[in-house]
Amino acid sequence: MKLFAIFGDPVEHSRSPLMHNHVFRQLGFDGCYTRIHLQDGEKLKETFFNLNLSGANVTVPHKEAAFKACDEVRGFAKKIGVVNTLINENGRLIGYNTDADGFLYAIKPFTGIKTILLLGAGGTAKALANKFIDEGFTTTVLNRSVNRLEYFKALGLTCHSWEDMPVDSYDLIVNTTSAGLKDDHLPAPEALLKPLLQSCRFGADAIYGKVTPFLQLCSNLEITAKDGSDMLLGQGVLANSYFTNGEFDLESIEEPMKTSFNF
Repeated sequence: MKLFAIFGDPVEHSRSPLMHNHVFRQLGFDGCYTRIHLQDGEKLKETFFNLNLSGANVTVPHKEAAFKACDEVRGFAKKIGVVNTLINENGRLIGYNTDADGFLYAIKPFTGIKTILLLGAGGTAKALANKFIDEGFTTTVLNRSVNRLEYFKALGLTCHSWEDMPVDSYDLIVNTTSAGLKDDHLPAPEALLKPLLQSCRFGADAIYGKVTPFLQLCSNLEITAKDGSDMLLGQGVLANSYFTNGEFDLESIEEPMKTSFNF
């Protein structure tokens, strides 16, 4: 049996074991998927091989550490420096990123998107920013402080901190921060965030499985918004394809994985 896991801090909330184990059972794949609470990202590679894992997913805050841990990074992850999917290929750690394509899957129902405001400057924000550039979206990044914005400025994106953010209009505002995951915080001060939301059409939160303060504020303002469940599904289908070495087509994986959200 092949063993897979998700690394994160926190990780107890993760639905990934339920998703992937259900796919494995339904498709007759001999695999098992579990959670691993990892506080020190520098121990990711050591832990991965000590547990003899065949593959893994990586969630906050270790996606950039996962990139550094890899022996080889492929595809979109190589471009952005962020890894969320790991494969053991003959004793070498291979990294991929499925977050960005998962998010595009999630926002398909949001029509007419041209301008996007990204909240946060971590690994998920980096993945989405690069994908949005590829897709032709006009993207702005807002972060608490300026020190993590240099990466996005180098991409040619408009960047602001909480101190200098103007109240502009956007089609979509996306929370990529962990605000609301373990607390009741908004990803930015309400005095700043509320007028921005009042001028937008859609909202999306990368956090799933709960109504975060960001999503609650969207609801209060009668803004159409969704949590990260569809993003989780989209990236999970792609990750599972890597785990099963392309043995099954994406449609065959998506059907049972989508069903797992009913449990």
